[in-house]
Amino acid sequence: MSVAGTPPEQRGVPAPAPAPPFDPELDVVLAALGGAVREPITPANLRARQERDAAARPRPTAEELRADGRFEVTEFRVPGPPDGPDVTLVSARPSGLAGSLPLLYYMHGGGMIMGNAWSVLPRILREWAFPLDLAVISVEYRLAPGTEYPGPLEDCYAGLVWAAGHAAELRIDPARIVIGGKSAGGGLAAALALLARDRGGPAALGQLLLSPMLDDRGDTFSGHQMSGLGVWDPTSNETAWKALLGDRHGAADLPPYAAPSRATDLSGLPPAYIDTGSAEMFRDENVGYANAIWRAGGRAELHVWPGAYHGFDGLAPHAALTRDAGHARVRWLRRLLAKPAP
Repeated sequence: MSVAGTPPEQRGVPAPAPAPPFDPELDVVLAALGGAVREPITPANLRARQERDAAARPRPTAEELRADGRFEVTEFRVPGPPDGPDVTLVSARPSGLAGSLPLLYYMHGGGMIMGNAWSVLPRILREWAFPLDLAVISVEYRLAPGTEYPGPLEDCYAGLVWAAGHAAELRIDPARIVIGGKSAGGGLAAALALLARDRGGPAALGQLLLSPMLDDRGDTFSGHQMSGLGVWDPTSNETAWKALLGDRHGAADLPPYAAPSRATDLSGLPPAYIDTGSAEMFRDENVGYANAIWRAGGRAELHVWPGAYHGFDGLAPHAALTRDAGHARVRWLRRLLAKPAP
């Protein structure tokens, strides 16, 4: 039996304890979602959930993303990884800005099994690109289980190499590239930072990791504590990791590029911003990752939002906690981008 399939008490993980209470404002939103949205993803319902997500998730066109001329938007098909297909990159920047802009190279969430590069852009452009004069590239990486590791990560790496190599064409500053993502995308961003470091690839100025999905083993206290709660619990998480890793799920020799919490060397990484909720299953792996960066002598800014569950900011965009989290992310990006390039 794999480590991930071993009962928690045999792995030294305490039995589930009462969960931290949800923020009252967020709790109302969660209750209103209904049982269908909160139903765990299992191998049996995975295909149906993927089809439902693909039909329901917004996929704005380039014209819609231009927002009546506020943004310049271009889609590129660029060379993918060896033996892999081309990768689609959706590039956007505020209109009317001369010169090279810093770049946010972004990976969408969706548990590695859902999501698309277009749906995340309206909010990113509104909240980060416009106020910070920031260019954005969103990556359409292949999804599991149709493509297992390392395919999705290699898609992201190929796109990053292309973007850095075409900085003049894109009018971006290759010395000010921030890699980022949310949930599965946050895990991909963390893995991309490790891979670029070890391959000598494009150096990132920072890594923006929002509730990142980092650990396939499912043996943290918070993972068991939040079982059956929120919109992403251990059942959905295990389904997603198995879809990505196949037979390698839980293997002792899994490389850190597949699950960054496996990394034993976090030195030499770009400064990280990590945020998570106190009431989500990724809490402990996120806090542990920040701590491991500090122990390696690196820089990390960690925020644990009290009473926040996974994906709270997308589900409750007008909540006070969401506004606080948004302000903190913008402040970090502003500080990072204001510093001279190394």
